[in-house]
Amino acid sequence: MTEPKDLPSPASLLDNDFYKFTMQHAVVKLFPKAKARYHFINRGHHHFPEGFAGCLKEAIAQMTSLQLADDDKEFLRVTCPYLDPTYLDFLKGFRYDPGEVQVSQEGGQLEVLIEGYWYRTILWEVPLMSLISELYYRMGGQPRIPDAEVKESVRTKILHYRSLGIKVAEFGTRRRYSYKVHRLVAGSLKEHGTGCFMGTSNVHLAHVLKLRPIGTHAHEWFMFHAASYGFKMSNSMALENWVAVYRGDLGIALSDTYTSKVFFQSFDKKFSKLFDGVRHDSGDPIDFAKAAIEHYRRFNIDPLSKTIIFSDGLDPQKVDRIAAFCRDKIGMSFGIGTNFTNDVGPAALNIVIKMTEAQPENEQWIPVIKLSDEPGKYSGDPEMISLAKKVLQL
Repeated sequence: MTEPKDLPSPASLLDNDFYKFTMQHAVVKLFPKAKARYHFINRGHHHFPEGFAGCLKEAIAQMTSLQLADDDKEFLRVTCPYLDPTYLDFLKGFRYDPGEVQVSQEGGQLEVLIEGYWYRTILWEVPLMSLISELYYRMGGQPRIPDAEVKESVRTKILHYRSLGIKVAEFGTRRRYSYKVHRLVAGSLKEHGTGCFMGTSNVHLAHVLKLRPIGTHAHEWFMFHAASYGFKMSNSMALENWVAVYRGDLGIALSDTYTSKVFFQSFDKKFSKLFDGVRHDSGDPIDFAKAAIEHYRRFNIDPLSKTIIFSDGLDPQKVDRIAAFCRDKIGMSFGIGTNFTNDVGPAALNIVIKMTEAQPENEQWIPVIKLSDEPGKYSGDPEMISLAKKVLQL
């Protein structure tokens, strides 16, 4: 085990995925008294070295010094006019509270729990995951390829994507090898991806590298709505509330929280016309594309006027397959994460942090779940998963 000389730390309060801020903005407006609990899930059964929890606690404690700089606020004001000035003022005063996070370790197993008001705890997931990932490689003494090779690898990939005539965004904050690698990757994408590279989900890097921040909402948005309104109404109410806040902006809808089959049943003609497209995040991408095309055609909507953003564990081979199928059938773009930011030697971690319980205003704690289009990605209380499958007739 190698003790890190300097603990990793987010580079900025904005060193986070854009959809965390867009969701936080909506939560502050609509659900200011709701609470949430999140758990770390070690999908890859990775073994964390002795002393890992202690180092992670120290890194978390350092996050209290993060705050929104004046130029960060101005970047959001100019780039994201749909974010209210009151929200930007709130974000200026936001500080992380380590008391909301519990970290423990037994042998090689790490446990991380987050609890508090949803409008606050929503920002923890992504920076915590990136801290866990970077600290894991530092303490394990797992070296990476040199900077020049990192940039060349990215150059090769983005030139390949350019040759396909597709649009690509970088979504790799949460499982990056390190912040330094992430910045190298984003810089190389900008340098070589003209006409192909759309931007990044990382708001800090979007600011410093003059890129477009990309994102809308995540599974937790729909999971909370299931706790508030029930499984049958979760998709519809989540979309209605998104429209109520953003009025047509940020128009890509995530489809697979309770399977895409159930989602498309709720994604009626109004939503299908209003939203610019949908995001695929689990299950076979070709099957999903076929279902989306059929869905739009059912409402006499030209599928080529809509976009699927594919974002599930993509690499060049998967992108080739998807692009070949979708070309001239439906609009497409690709959000590529770990294959950009953690393809530098050591195997990437397979970890997530998911909301596990929600407490809507004046209600009790309710377990929340995610079904997805891939049973291996189900998360949450087994009894609640069974109940959801019965209610949704899955």
